[in-house]
Amino acid sequence: MQAASRVGYSDRVRRRNPKVSLPNTRTLLLLALSGLLLGLCGLPLGWSALTPIPLALALWLMAQGKGPGGVAGRAFWLVFVYFAVQLWWLTRFMADLSGLPLGGVLVLPLFAIEGAFWAVMAWLVTWPLRSPAARVWALAGGWVLLEWLRTLGPLAFPWGDLGYTLLPTPVAQTADLWGVLGLSLLVAFTAASLVDLLQRRYGAVLLASVLWAGGWVYGQTRSPADGPEERALVLRSQFDSFGRASGTLGSGGQFQHLVQLSQARQPGEIVVWSETAIQNQLDIGRVPAAGIYGVYQYPNNSAVSWDGSQVGAVSYDKLKPVPMGEYFPFETTAAGRTVWTQVFALFGLRFDPPPIGRSTRPLSLNGVLYGTYICYDSIFSWVARQQALNGAQVLVNISNDGWYKGWGVTQHFQMGRMRAIETRRWVIRSVNEGVAAAIDDLGRPVATLGSGEGVLHARYRLLTGTSPYMRAGDVPALLLALSLLLVGWRAERRAGRRYL
Repeated sequence: MQAASRVGYSDRVRRRNPKVSLPNTRTLLLLALSGLLLGLCGLPLGWSALTPIPLALALWLMAQGKGPGGVAGRAFWLVFVYFAVQLWWLTRFMADLSGLPLGGVLVLPLFAIEGAFWAVMAWLVTWPLRSPAARVWALAGGWVLLEWLRTLGPLAFPWGDLGYTLLPTPVAQTADLWGVLGLSLLVAFTAASLVDLLQRRYGAVLLASVLWAGGWVYGQTRSPADGPEERALVLRSQFDSFGRASGTLGSGGQFQHLVQLSQARQPGEIVVWSETAIQNQLDIGRVPAAGIYGVYQYPNNSAVSWDGSQVGAVSYDKLKPVPMGEYFPFETTAAGRTVWTQVFALFGLRFDPPPIGRSTRPLSLNGVLYGTYICYDSIFSWVARQQALNGAQVLVNISNDGWYKGWGVTQHFQMGRMRAIETRRWVIRSVNEGVAAAIDDLGRPVATLGSGEGVLHARYRLLTGTSPYMRAGDVPALLLALSLLLVGWRAERRAGRRYL
């Protein structure tokens, strides 16, 4: 028996399966259920901190695949369902954009692309592994590494990262130590330790318990920092985003409407207008007061400061255009631009994507440094981090959330709250639709306006200092994610020795 076991294990170790195999119907249903539960534990639902439980099921199911190809196939279908749940609101957006009743099906390739990313990751990290226990740890580490990779390049799309699910808990306050990627690592590590627990291995789950307890105590003992108080009039407008993009909604009327809303300004308040609020550069000199303004300076999507007499010396151009919304593959080539222009014309829209910005210098206004960034930039930790490292005393997120629907509006707002925790800065948020807010340095919304046109009389603190995350960035979380791969490889060796 011992010899037969040794031979069987050796055969499994030598076997390589580069092809992605398709799961059977029963397995597909289990994968779909796991992806559904994982999606329903994401933002914006209040029980999102339970994510390690369905993730444990997901890791276990993926690890049972036949060879690395089988693991990859399972990862594809599970993650396809996960993103279909988390991003289902995009189907409504695409139906509105296309004008077709079934236009939402045009989003399905996005879910497939995300599934393909996870399939490739799963194949790579489990290629040398045959033990399901080893695969679980490798997949947990690979998941975190892939979340980091999804923040890179012009097609970056870090929506739905695991770390955001801890936002309703005090543990989220540890983001100032290791960022939202570190929180993702905690979720993945906890999930893998739960699988270990079911196999009566207790070491990892005890360590996870210590990390959760320590994070909980750390979060409960944090208090808001003190600093000079400033005031702002933060606008929430409600213009039709599709009308603005197609040019059917005039810029002059929008400008006058925003001026009218700004009449609520009180003495000492600066004014904050949302993304592309000013669409005629000549209107910059006619704004009602000193403030931060979103400006569309063809073809740039920008933010500028205005001190009452002139534009500040520094302007900010959007650093992360939305993939397939503001950035399109091959858009800078003649052939690519021709194709995309024709595609946009089918929907009655102009094709004029903005260039990618380069600077993370804060905007200066009345002696205060405002770390300003635009819309989609808010879900990238490094943007706010660089602004704070460059001296920003408060963060300002101007956005046009009219493109988002349903959960998308809340998800975008909640993810933006994490930037306050990571940098220990207040965040002021002015929007067209979406949620206008003042968020303190603990990530707590102090004042919000989530519906209708209106203004917030925001009070915020000017803060300085450097959090551990600002100094080290994602390096600690990445090193720990790599260590999970090492745990997997070590578990593989232990599994091999049991048959020797």
